[in-house]
Amino acid sequence: MPLGNETDPNEGSPVLSGHMVDLMPAISPELDPSEVGLDRARLDSIGRHFDRYVEDGRLPGFLAVVTRRGKVAYVVRGGFRDLESGAPVEADTRFRIYSMTKPVTSVAAMICYEQGLIALDDPLSKFIPEFADMRVFTGGSSIQPLTVPAAGPIRIWHLMTHTAGLTYGWMYNHPVDAMYRSAGFEWESPQGLDLAGCCTRLAQIPLRCQPGTEWNYSMATDVLGRVVEVASGLSLDEFFAERVLGPLGMNETSFYVEGEAAEKLAVLYMPDLFSRRATRATRAGQAALSRSSVPLGGSGLVSTAADYHRFTQMLLRRGELDGVRILGARTVAYMTRNHLPGGVDIAGFTKAKGGEQEPGIGFGLGFSVVTDPVATRVTGSVGEYAWGGAASTEFWVDPAEQLTVLFFTQLLPSGTYPIRRDLKQLVYSAIVD
Repeated sequence: MPLGNETDPNEGSPVLSGHMVDLMPAISPELDPSEVGLDRARLDSIGRHFDRYVEDGRLPGFLAVVTRRGKVAYVVRGGFRDLESGAPVEADTRFRIYSMTKPVTSVAAMICYEQGLIALDDPLSKFIPEFADMRVFTGGSSIQPLTVPAAGPIRIWHLMTHTAGLTYGWMYNHPVDAMYRSAGFEWESPQGLDLAGCCTRLAQIPLRCQPGTEWNYSMATDVLGRVVEVASGLSLDEFFAERVLGPLGMNETSFYVEGEAAEKLAVLYMPDLFSRRATRATRAGQAALSRSSVPLGGSGLVSTAADYHRFTQMLLRRGELDGVRILGARTVAYMTRNHLPGGVDIAGFTKAKGGEQEPGIGFGLGFSVVTDPVATRVTGSVGEYAWGGAASTEFWVDPAEQLTVLFFTQLLPSGTYPIRRDLKQLVYSAIVD
């Protein structure tokens, strides 16, 4: 049976220490939801709904956080971080956040932008010369591809909007995807290669489409992480620690865990092919326990609800939190606008299957952006921005409602169940002011 839902208002508060912020690792409500226009009884539907996911075996466990006007209003958890041992999901459980790493890398890149180290229209080859003179797949097969020269260079804004022509090996819907798999890129990076080596190998594979002509979810943010390294002179993990995670007090976020932290890491699961019940994915879960894993800017971080909550609050406050400014206010506003050409949504600018393709959703510099809530068929606001991770985690920020929402679980792959749609319906129904 799932654990009882938790809403203890007495745990954890930030303690300022210069430009660093030390926090208790747990997260808990700071006030009654009614004080920020939320109905407590309606919020309780979140726990009841996802308890059913746990009871019938679809999810191992979950943790959800709803914050409004800068105050944590609701925290609910249920189920287990380890089904086999019976260890429950706790407020300080660590989760593989996979692609929720991408917004962190995008923030890192924009820090470099604000320092004049990169420009959005810079060619990628300025930082990674191997990406000069790229070729584009036009036909044939993954073994014998037909290609033509790229009509123009990949630019930094192409990486940040997933319009660079790169792809993912796990997509399984295009010959270039198969070429990624053959090169060692599927759910992991090739053994023995650092981030620079990974980019060199990726540059040897044809692009799926001409740069800037199509949205395709991809390893673009991993390549962007290498741009941050070259531009800053720091490794990506060093840059994160010095410029993003450290200043925000995100002390429980890292590219791997060990020791006591590893004991708090939730187990990774996948649905059984026949029963659909969550089944332990031992091999896939090991990367988060390895110090030797490449720090990939598109998928590498492990974090806690308290830590990622601080990241979302920094975004909601347009680049600043607790007196620490990470980005300029105009920069955050610029990142969270739709940057797809002509204001088109993703559904109108992609030929791929999979990924975030719902109508009414565009893409900014590292985030999906709601352009038309009516078209999405789910309650929301224009300008709401978000992203999720491969293990069914997600977040969104709604500036119009001064709302942030986090959801954590460990079920691979994302999209197995309509978790994100369900959560949005439940959260917005609780706004009553």
